[in-house]
Amino acid sequence: MVRSTRTTPLVYVDDSLDSRDTPMTGQPRYKKILLKMSGEVLMGDALFGIDTKTIESVAEDIKEVVDAGVELCLVVGGGNIFRGVSLAGKGMDRASADYMGMLATVMNALALQGALEKAGVYTRVQSAIPMDAVCEPYIRRRALRHLEKGRVVIFAAGLGAPFFTTDTPAALRTAEMGCEALFKGTSVDGVYTADPKKDPTAKRYDSLSYHDVLAQDLKVMDASAIALMRDNHIPIVVFSIRERGNFMKVLKGQGVFTTIA
Repeated sequence: MVRSTRTTPLVYVDDSLDSRDTPMTGQPRYKKILLKMSGEVLMGDALFGIDTKTIESVAEDIKEVVDAGVELCLVVGGGNIFRGVSLAGKGMDRASADYMGMLATVMNALALQGALEKAGVYTRVQSAIPMDAVCEPYIRRRALRHLEKGRVVIFAAGLGAPFFTTDTPAALRTAEMGCEALFKGTSVDGVYTADPKKDPTAKRYDSLSYHDVLAQDLKVMDASAIALMRDNHIPIVVFSIRERGNFMKVLKGQGVFTTIA
């Protein structure tokens, strides 16, 4: 395991206590959180699109957290449908590509809404790009009221402006909603020194400071998102959402994850 702090050099620590040994309190550590998911999570084992079993599993995990009394909002990417940055690199106009990517996040948000409501979770989708026929426009006070009523609010279309990934709106909505933490659900169980899928010797960080992430240019989230969480003193918890039931375990302090604070 790797631990890092802002005041000491980065070192490898071979100790027996890590996040999976954290005592289970039986209660979630936070009462209001934002869950940020990449669109790729919804693909499952497919090459693109939305895998029905995967999105149903994610919906069940979210239901478990909501049933525990946690106020939850969501931001989901659109990379499983359309990746604007990649196509911009191949010659497409970047702004147009990003707008197409925003529409992909709306599609994912509506798919998640359907899966969640099928599981018995009340939801609202709010889009930064007005499209009244399919979802609500983003209105902060309305979103806060939905959360107070126990509804899951899914924020779609990023910031409604190009040249931003969904990391920045996730951080912004986390701060705007008064969330206590930003949970980033990915395909890996934390932040590693290298891509664990490509480098079997990669080591997982148990904890990091915001400074470490920015100084080492770790590809956790965009620098603007990390800086926004740092300035608002909101921790980021990176974990694997692919494992059924892991969301609640991590929320209670168990399981394997990386905390950035």
